[in-house]
Amino acid sequence: MPRRSILLFAGACIAIAVALAIITVVVVSGRSATPNGAEITSTGQPLVGGDFELVNQDGQPVDQTMMNGKWSLVFFGFTYCPEFCPTTLAEMAVVQQRLGEKAKDLQIVFVSVDPQRDTPQALKDYLSSDGFPKGTIGLTGTPEQVATAAKAYRAFYEKVGEGEAYTMNHSLTVYLMGPDGKFRTAVAYGMGPDKTTKIIEDAIARG
Repeated sequence: MPRRSILLFAGACIAIAVALAIITVVVVSGRSATPNGAEITSTGQPLVGGDFELVNQDGQPVDQTMMNGKWSLVFFGFTYCPEFCPTTLAEMAVVQQRLGEKAKDLQIVFVSVDPQRDTPQALKDYLSSDGFPKGTIGLTGTPEQVATAAKAYRAFYEKVGEGEAYTMNHSLTVYLMGPDGKFRTAVAYGMGPDKTTKIIEDAIARG
């Protein structure tokens, strides 16, 4: 191949490589964006969890220190949720049973994203329903307190509609936090009790 043709071919290859690199950066950057426009920087430890001040279903003030010394499954939802929240809680009840003795070191925390309706008593009544995990801790607070907690866990939610018939859109991820209060792993909605139990058992075994 003549030298001029070789140089042209090499130049074309470099141009294609640069274009592909730019496209890759754009795609990866787009996928890393959170719903509120912020970006999570990968540092080896996901930026999930942090300080919060809420009240539990007994009306007692609590903060992030309630995570200390216990494995915690943290889930954001609301009591008027027609499908996703009761389904997730029912699945967590099955997981709780399958963990057996290991479940004594695991607490399930349900954080309401609907403080307007979810008073401590409303949470207490809701979480006492048959088929839900025993001992689930319900948390609520002022709209500002709930927003702070959701931001710490990168949980998305928004109010949809007006009047008494409004509902809430929200993320469905369940966060597994370690006894040190730090994030360990996430459980996706609809994964099923078998896979969820395995994920939790593996995380506990790793410490």
